[in-house]
Amino acid sequence: MSNLDFNTQILDQKSSLKNFALSLTRNHDDALDLVQDTFMKAVLYKDKYAESTNLKAWLFTIMKNTFINSYRRAVKTREIIQAGADLTMSKTYKNISTEAPEVKMNAKEIIRKIESLDEQYKVPFTRYYNGYKYQEIAAEMNLPIGTVKSRIFIARKMLMEQIQR
Repeated sequence: MSNLDFNTQILDQKSSLKNFALSLTRNHDDALDLVQDTFMKAVLYKDKYAESTNLKAWLFTIMKNTFINSYRRAVKTREIIQAGADLTMSKTYKNISTEAPEVKMNAKEIIRKIESLDEQYKVPFTRYYNGYKYQEIAAEMNLPIGTVKSRIFIARKMLMEQIQR
């Protein structure tokens, strides 16, 4: 089978693949990404396809495996990020306790003010403070990157106002 025939047959399955992707992801944009990844892998591994077999089933298998692998990777990443955040916060508290008394008092006050922030501002701010990039925070919180940047900016502004009082 020529590459053109193969690609045409794959594209003929687009609507079926999109429906299957929507059933897996339950999100339109993620479904389109999954369809795109499936097309890419199908073209990449064309030599693995046996011409006398069911192309639709082969494509569905690629899609299902891609989805499962992505899901597992996302879960593992969330676990690593959460463990890293917990360790970072414990290190922060340990470092504070070894400083001079006047610094300790100011640091405790600042931590108290950070802890008093609403969750929507506190989480992205502490993650950013602990060295996470905007994109990592956005992925973890499942938010657009602009929202994360805005929340960090607002948290800084609120903390500055509270500290100046």
